[in-house]
Amino acid sequence: MKVAILAGGLGTRLQEETVVRPKPMVEIGGRPILWHIMKHFSHYEFNDFYIAAGHLGNQIKQYFLDCLYLSGHITIDFKAKSVERDHIDAEQWLVNVIDTGPQTNTGGRLKRLRSRLGDEPFLLTYGDGVSNVNLLELVDFHQRSGRMVTVTAVRPPARFGGLQLNGDIVENFTEKPVIGEGWINGGYMVCEPSLFDFLTNDGTSLEHHALEAIADAGQLAAFRHDGFWQCMDTLRDKTYLQNLWDSEQAPWNVWSGESMTRKD
Repeated sequence: MKVAILAGGLGTRLQEETVVRPKPMVEIGGRPILWHIMKHFSHYEFNDFYIAAGHLGNQIKQYFLDCLYLSGHITIDFKAKSVERDHIDAEQWLVNVIDTGPQTNTGGRLKRLRSRLGDEPFLLTYGDGVSNVNLLELVDFHQRSGRMVTVTAVRPPARFGGLQLNGDIVENFTEKPVIGEGWINGGYMVCEPSLFDFLTNDGTSLEHHALEAIADAGQLAAFRHDGFWQCMDTLRDKTYLQNLWDSEQAPWNVWSGESMTRKD
């Protein structure tokens, strides 16, 4: 199953960092948050990535080029004008970085990946949030739900808009979390290709246009995740995630434990 990552926004609430780098390249523990997200997917053997880049997207390309060409040891023979490499320690990733425009909306960015994602279900997330959600259970839930899209419903701080749930079906979006429920879309979605029918142009918002319309049609399922989830919207969020990493208690670091094998 392919993984699409929306990584092109301006990150205006984190301008201390995003003036000079795209938000997915802001580092936690010396690695971009995008790397942390991809390590999470890779832990469950999802290694085929399609990154929708925009703002300062060349930095994302350069990062992955450097990961490949600067890993391991190099021997530079100036006389022979040659470079030899060994002990290369590379991830098992297929990384596609696609320019989707500096001002394109979230739905428009995903629409620009249409030809690359094909006609099979795919995973979708944002390039600024980490979680310990079990992706195998998420995919299994989506397949059993029979819905067009499944979002991971999480309980975050109250500054986000909320989801109104009826069982496992999303009925509506709210400007503030519903008292007593408090669920929001935490990303980590599974989508059927029919989602693209709801994406019309570069100005389409995935959240306010497509997902709301899909919810109205009764085709948006919610996988409830009571575990860890945190986006990196502000400098305070970044500091919080960095402190967790420094304490060696980062809940999203699922890849340091036992390896998982993806179900057939």
